[in-house]
Amino acid sequence: MDPRLQHLTLKTAARSVADLAMPRSCVVCGRRLIRDEEHICTGCLADLPLTYFQTLERNPMSERINAVIERGLEAWTPYMRACALFFYNSESPYRRIPQALKYSRRFGDGKFFGRLLGKALAASPLYADVDLVVPVPLHWTRKIQRGYNQAEILGEQVAGELEGARLDARVLRRSRRTRTQTRLSVEGKSRNVRDAFRVVGKPSCKHILLVDDVCTTGATLAACHRALRSAFGEEVRISAATLAFVTTS
Repeated sequence: MDPRLQHLTLKTAARSVADLAMPRSCVVCGRRLIRDEEHICTGCLADLPLTYFQTLERNPMSERINAVIERGLEAWTPYMRACALFFYNSESPYRRIPQALKYSRRFGDGKFFGRLLGKALAASPLYADVDLVVPVPLHWTRKIQRGYNQAEILGEQVAGELEGARLDARVLRRSRRTRTQTRLSVEGKSRNVRDAFRVVGKPSCKHILLVDDVCTTGATLAACHRALRSAFGEEVRISAATLAFVTTS
């Protein structure tokens, strides 16, 4: 027997046994996964509402973030490209994907979708030259409380798919603990994260990619952008990528 087939047979058998002891479920619909499905069932994966924003220099996400960046600026700043893997709104079951990583410690799901995001970026000429991946940081007290930073988990997977890119979770720090953004207004979110980030060190790079789990109003990404732009200047491109882009409908 071909050794590769033997390995596949053993792996399949091991998974079948593991599924009997601890059944795996789809992160979106909760249905029990069958042998060849990973993290999400075939039906939910087929219906994943992809944005394809990575193919567009200007899109609803980049326009939303840049509107926040430009608010109150007195001087021109380079346009920030931005993209997300998929859409969701308050009624969408796909909101469970980032929630599973952020609140339920489903790290395997997060890594799986992080790799999907990375592959989408790697296939785009707009992002293929990224050489530094920077996750949006948590305040150190919140990271200790949660035990991990979901953006860092995603960023590691994205960096792994981008040739020549490296992850650096130390470049950007959250200098003060901010309130949870969930129930704040658009203006409240902007005020909440204003001047909340600072840059530590300045590694050599040409294209920085900010990574987070979700883009809602764009306030957090805009605040991170301001800190990075102030430190790195206009010669370094700064872009952003998230798993999800929240729509209003």
